[in-house]
Order: sequence, then C-alpha cells, then structure tokens
Amino acid sequence: MLEEQNSEPKRKYAWIGKWAKMTGERARIDAKVNNTYIIYEKNGKLVKEFPNGNVIPFQKDGES
Repeated sequence: MLEEQNSEPKRKYAWIGKWAKMTGERARIDAKVNNTYIIYEKNGKLVKEFPNGNVIPFQKDGES
C-alpha cells in the first residue's frame, strides 16, 4: 500500500517551522497595534509591510 508523502521538508526539530511562523504572525499583530511596519525578505529583497497591507521596497538610507 502506497502512502502519500508530505511535501514539507522534514526537520530534525519539527517545532522550529511552527515557531518561525508564529513569530512572524506576532510581529504583524504588534505592528498593527503600534501602527508601525515590519521588514522582511521577499524574493531576495527587503520590503516593508504596513498594517493596511501595503508592501513597499525597503531602502536603507531612510527614503522609504
């Protein structure tokens, strides 16, 4: 009998993936409460995500 294989990679510590996802969700909640933004990497570039859902490129010199 063949069993379906899970497409997610197996990790030595399975809780790490869940923890990372929860950390990102918590950052979004904090940004919304404090009316600020979060910065993360998307497609190899840093972006700012605002509580209203706008995502703009992050520029290190403070222009954005």
